[in-house]
Amino acid sequence: MKNSNSSETILLIIWAQALIALLGSLFFSEIMGYIPCELCWFQRILMYPLVIIYGAAAIKKDLSIALPGLILSGIGMLVSAYHYLIQKLPALHETGGSCGIIPCNTEYVNYLGFITIPFLAGVAFIVIFVLHIVLLKQQRGK
Repeated sequence: MKNSNSSETILLIIWAQALIALLGSLFFSEIMGYIPCELCWFQRILMYPLVIIYGAAAIKKDLSIALPGLILSGIGMLVSAYHYLIQKLPALHETGGSCGIIPCNTEYVNYLGFITIPFLAGVAFIVIFVLHIVLLKQQRGK
């Protein structure tokens, strides 16, 4: 990554988004006492490494080492979307009932009628994925 303040700022925003998502998931489970379902665990598995990946990329100022982050965030978007659909679509609601110890259709939070934990995770994955694509396009333009 060339020395560009804009690119470095975007990389720090990506890292901060991953860190906020990590801290948010720990807040819900450790402080609020919400037990994560299987799909929540998959989303955590995909999100937590992003803090290290993008942190290292920001420190080294090298986007090329963050390619795994793009892949993990892309997969995370799909898992979050599927999890959200299990919670919100009546046709898939039954699917989430047999998702392990805690049913995946459980809604611990439901702000404004649509903001659930998988929704928050999905937004985080989308922000990370889109900003990474923006950085890649900036690199190609130089």
